[in-house]
Amino acid sequence: MTAHRREGGWFTASRWLARRRRCYEILERDAAHDRTASRVELGLIALIVLNVIVAVLETVPSLYLRDYVAFLVFERLSLLVFASEYALRIWVAPENPRYRGVSPLRARLHYARTAVAIVDLIAWLPFVVSALFGVNLVTLAIFRLLRFIKLVRYSPGMQSLLEVLHRESQSLMACFWLLSAAVLIAASAMYVAEGHIQPEHLGSIPAAMWWAMATVTTVGYGDVYPLTVAGRIIASLTMVTGIVMIALPVGIIATSFVDVIKRRDFVITWGMVARVPLFADLDAAGIGEIHKMLSAHTAQPGEVIARRGEVARSMYFIASGEVELELDDGLHLLGEGQFFGEMALLHSARRAATARAHTRCMLLMLEADALADVIRRHPEIGKRIHAMARDDEGPHPVRRSADIADDELSVGPGGAAT
Repeated sequence: MTAHRREGGWFTASRWLARRRRCYEILERDAAHDRTASRVELGLIALIVLNVIVAVLETVPSLYLRDYVAFLVFERLSLLVFASEYALRIWVAPENPRYRGVSPLRARLHYARTAVAIVDLIAWLPFVVSALFGVNLVTLAIFRLLRFIKLVRYSPGMQSLLEVLHRESQSLMACFWLLSAAVLIAASAMYVAEGHIQPEHLGSIPAAMWWAMATVTTVGYGDVYPLTVAGRIIASLTMVTGIVMIALPVGIIATSFVDVIKRRDFVITWGMVARVPLFADLDAAGIGEIHKMLSAHTAQPGEVIARRGEVARSMYFIASGEVELELDDGLHLLGEGQFFGEMALLHSARRAATARAHTRCMLLMLEADALADVIRRHPEIGKRIHAMARDDEGPHPVRRSADIADDELSVGPGGAAT
């Protein structure tokens, strides 16, 4: 093989790494607003949901006998997709920032031991077991339903919930022990009160624990109920205790879940504020003060957010969606995490472009008056901002002729060059 062919070949090191990086971006949605990654993600989600539906339908004998071939073909196609996905995720594991500094082999081994990788393995392993050992699809339906867990990867809300369960594991374990103690005490009390009256149901503490568990977690199953005054008093106290026992973990999870969501939103918006050239020299306290002044605004597709030529008195951060800027040199598409109108915060600049919502957008707006209020209360923040505005030669030069800094238009959504 000639040197020219080696340099242009598919398997050259640079092209191999570039393709691996691109594959990682698609599978992990590492680049914002990547349409290919979005399509792949939606396709995998649809396939997972269809697999769960099919696994349920296969347990209906008439459907299973009538459509066995269709079920088998669908399962084989799903096997091919899930196995390929698993292999590709193992291959691109070295691109994960968490595994930087380790060898590709070690990175892949680390990834293969993670919970998400194990779930991906389970997604296609049942069919291989079926093919090797002759187990029918219905028998493996339970294992195939585990594919539903793969949706956790694509749900920020579910990821937040898992984070909450991990964070509050000790508190939840304490609730479990309290619940166990309540069940044991209630069962013991009912055994003493009515064990001799209902020996078949309450004749021992283990037997009475069924009644206690049903009463603590609900208001009773109805198959066993007290017959004496003492038993009814115990049952009433058990029901009230059960309400408290159930409310404890619910309250812990709900409070922590809200905290995690707020913290995640704060990290995202804090990072967006810190990216603005005018605020690049501020410390964490200064960024935090500005963060408090942000207000939310939702724009529908096609809605004009700002018109060219009008006096600008606010800047906008794009929390989600896309905004289209109509400039002299053409259209510029800004995406999640980007901003525009920042120079309006220092002087009455005119809008350099018409800003229009390209998709449904969630915008965070910072008014010039709000920033002025922050500067009045914290003069040191104003000094740093004005120093950055005068820095035309620094790492974040800005222009004063309009309300948009040049450097923000030099990158596209997610930091990609336009």
